[in-house]
Amino acid sequence: MTTRVRLRLAVSVLVTAGAVLLGTAAAAAPPAVPLQPANGACDPIDPTACLLPFPNDYFTVPDRASRTGKRVRLAASSMPANVHGTPIDPAEWNRQDGFSPGSPILVRVPGLDAAATGIAPVTDIGRSLAPDAPIVLLNTRTGKRTPYWAELDAHAAGQPDRQLLIIRPAVALTEGTRYVVGLRGMRDRSRELIPAPAAFRKYVTGAGLGPRDRRTPQIKRILSDLTRAGVKRHSLYLAWDFTVASQQGLTGRMLAIRDGAFATLGAAAPSFTVTQVTDHPPEQDARIARQVTGTIGVPSYLNGSGDPGSRLHYGPAGGDGTAPAADSLPTPSGATLRADFVCNIPRSASAADPAHLSLYGHGLLGRPTEINAGNVKTMSATYDFTFCATSWIGMAAADVPYVAGAFADLSAFPAVADRLQQSFLNFLFLGRAMIHPDGFAADPAFRDTDGQPLIDVAGGLHYDGNSQGGINGGALTAIAQDWTRSVLGVPAMNYSTLLQRSVDFAPFQSIMDGYYPDKVDQQLIFALLQMLWDRSEANGYAQHMTDNPLPGTPAHQVLMHVAFADHQVSPAAAEVQARTIGARLHTPAVADGWSLDVKPYWGIKPIRAYPYTGSAIVIWNSGAAYAPPTTNLAPAGPEYGDDSHEFPRAQPGAQEQKATFLLTGKVIDVCAGGPCP
Repeated sequence: MTTRVRLRLAVSVLVTAGAVLLGTAAAAAPPAVPLQPANGACDPIDPTACLLPFPNDYFTVPDRASRTGKRVRLAASSMPANVHGTPIDPAEWNRQDGFSPGSPILVRVPGLDAAATGIAPVTDIGRSLAPDAPIVLLNTRTGKRTPYWAELDAHAAGQPDRQLLIIRPAVALTEGTRYVVGLRGMRDRSRELIPAPAAFRKYVTGAGLGPRDRRTPQIKRILSDLTRAGVKRHSLYLAWDFTVASQQGLTGRMLAIRDGAFATLGAAAPSFTVTQVTDHPPEQDARIARQVTGTIGVPSYLNGSGDPGSRLHYGPAGGDGTAPAADSLPTPSGATLRADFVCNIPRSASAADPAHLSLYGHGLLGRPTEINAGNVKTMSATYDFTFCATSWIGMAAADVPYVAGAFADLSAFPAVADRLQQSFLNFLFLGRAMIHPDGFAADPAFRDTDGQPLIDVAGGLHYDGNSQGGINGGALTAIAQDWTRSVLGVPAMNYSTLLQRSVDFAPFQSIMDGYYPDKVDQQLIFALLQMLWDRSEANGYAQHMTDNPLPGTPAHQVLMHVAFADHQVSPAAAEVQARTIGARLHTPAVADGWSLDVKPYWGIKPIRAYPYTGSAIVIWNSGAAYAPPTTNLAPAGPEYGDDSHEFPRAQPGAQEQKATFLLTGKVIDVCAGGPCP
């Protein structure tokens, strides 16, 4: 069954089950923490919705225990509510010490015309740094401006009173850093200036402020920051600030899980059980000689059974384990989770030439049996790789009903991010079993008839993943200790950017439209979800994916293979990742005239000479010169041609480049100096 068919069935279940499934999802969420923001539940400078503008330090409180000195404090009354009147429980969000480094920055400017205002679109990111740019995104630590693109929410095009301006950082925002957003020269379609909101204007002029207005010092600081950057205070339509979560806030939970589990494992191999060995005769499968399936024993950091809906276990620090203290870290539940695995041993493997070892990351809401795909088998046989995979629990096939239900009551969503973090540990334990002398190589299932190993444990471990395997694989790479090179196929980071730009999101959009119909709420939801998704996707780890590694972790090299005009994973979001990790671009990247950008692949430096040792991004062109939409819409419809999403992984040149990179660390030109292929 394909991903899209599974999602359609999930939507059908929701429509049929209605409140029953909704109640199940909501029951899995922890109880709300009855805390109120220090400044009130709503920020009056944008009255469109309680949480606007967002992200916003208005919704934080001082916290000396946190790395940023702040703690997010959202009131239940300010959170989006579904059609049953149930607000999203803010408890898990209120554990954060700041906002996402890739958060969409949301605000409503009534009557705004983006073109008349001269706002930088996704096709002209460089314009965002122009001296007179109408939007300024300022890093207050360095005093430098950050590139971005901005767009009006295309999903609210017919509802101007609910249409938000979405500002998207073009590179990950620095951890633990305060940013200021300044809007100036906002114009309507008649090119007339739009007046600043009265609630903000009084801070600029000082008129009408009470003597004890607690917001005054904050706004004064914001105006001072912008003045130093050359922005005149009286030119402002609106300005506010927010603080990005710290490295500890973003990655600390996962590092605690990794380090605790491997400290307990010590020098031993993880326990595993082989459940089935299938030998394929050549006439049945000319590429794969044997498939081995089984389970790996992994310490469970989840409550209960660890099934969909399970939450991370926090032990005594969290009281009952469902409402953890803000700074507490996950602890083992005491149970052992049996993570599934499947491995394919190529026909090319022998005792004299044992197979190289690589983990494989499957696609959206899929299964580890994706290694049975023809392109994976071909690479396995051609370059002598044994690929092993496990499920991305949290976003695997078994999670489809739960994930669909969570979009009906998003209080249930934290369990998705929690289970994904457990899946990272499952992958790491599988990798250790693959390369440990007492692991897979010691089992008859991975030996020939003479008892000799068919896999090369001395050659090290590698990673290759596609789609969701490319997105989550970026985070997995950042915490990996047993390998230093990863190929991320059709990858990107930041689900808040990806979702509405993907044709795969249509079923979830349908659910949201039914349960959270307000378009303002929907954009706030994407921003809120990103704060938790950061714990389990590349956006929260990208600043440590290659150089500047996390504690106890080696530096890594990453090869990104991007499909031009991908219908499922937005290339725009892949470019944000490339800028963040310092990947260099194969040029020419695309054929002349294909890209709509003023300067294609802005801000990504080219590879100057081959072979290249470092991280790289290569654009693969399927031959359909249809650029994707320049707004937050998916390329759905015949005018966008065939989906190129699966094109790169099937190309012989791409497989040669991947294999060479994984085994040697060198990026080679397989495209004869032109666009690929």
